[in-house]
Amino acid sequence: MGGLKPNVHRQALVDTLEAIYRQYHQRAYVHPDPLEFLYAWEDLKEREVVGLVAACLAYGRVAQILKSAAAVLQKMGPSPHRFITRSTLKTMSQTFSGFRHRFADGDQLAALLYGAGRVVRQFGSLENCLAAGLTPDRENLLAALAHLFGQLTRGRNSPGHLLPDPGKTSACKRLHLYLRWMVREDRVDPGGWRCVAPSELMVPLDTHMHHVGRRLGFTQRGQADMRTALEVTAGFKAICAEDPVRYDFSLTRLGIRSELDMDCLPLVYQQP
Repeated sequence: MGGLKPNVHRQALVDTLEAIYRQYHQRAYVHPDPLEFLYAWEDLKEREVVGLVAACLAYGRVAQILKSAAAVLQKMGPSPHRFITRSTLKTMSQTFSGFRHRFADGDQLAALLYGAGRVVRQFGSLENCLAAGLTPDRENLLAALAHLFGQLTRGRNSPGHLLPDPGKTSACKRLHLYLRWMVREDRVDPGGWRCVAPSELMVPLDTHMHHVGRRLGFTQRGQADMRTALEVTAGFKAICAEDPVRYDFSLTRLGIRSELDMDCLPLVYQQP
């Protein structure tokens, strides 16, 4: 199930979402959000590496996410791009010895970064690797993400929980969050990638956006998995086909800002 319910006045919902967007889609509301790490990097080759690190660590408590991302980037030095392309797996493992972020350890982080360096050396950039997986008749970006995942995880060493597999049932929230950061370009998302359009993006579905999707009637499913992410994305596409994740950042402020809660959204679907 996706899209708007027939008995809902579309314009009223659009007006509500646009009001939230105008108020909260601002850099002033980014902190605390791992997206803030990308703003320091004008060079796209650096930003896409920083974005990958920040997105892959974006699970758990936000304070720990920011602490872990800052620690990793500090160890990578002034050029994360140079770090991943010139370091060996052994030296990366030594650099991140003792690192821990929830389920992930230093060896898994090293595997992720070494895989990223191998991809950049082979394809020229992480963007080019994603582009190599695109198909002309694509309905979504899942095949391209699966290609990127496969290239990043080649070899015996695994990044574990740091990198979700698009080929499984997971909503892959962090990968879609990474795409939002790298593809959309406005006062919040820094963008830079041109291989895909904002219209092709999927909602980075977590528990919070799952609740939003259910409340707005875009899905009735109880699991925040890939199928649900597709349904919620279809719902937002019915409102903004050229940019279905337009409202993602501002709506996630509902779970952060004390003056905002779900009651500001129209109740389209009552959960059983």
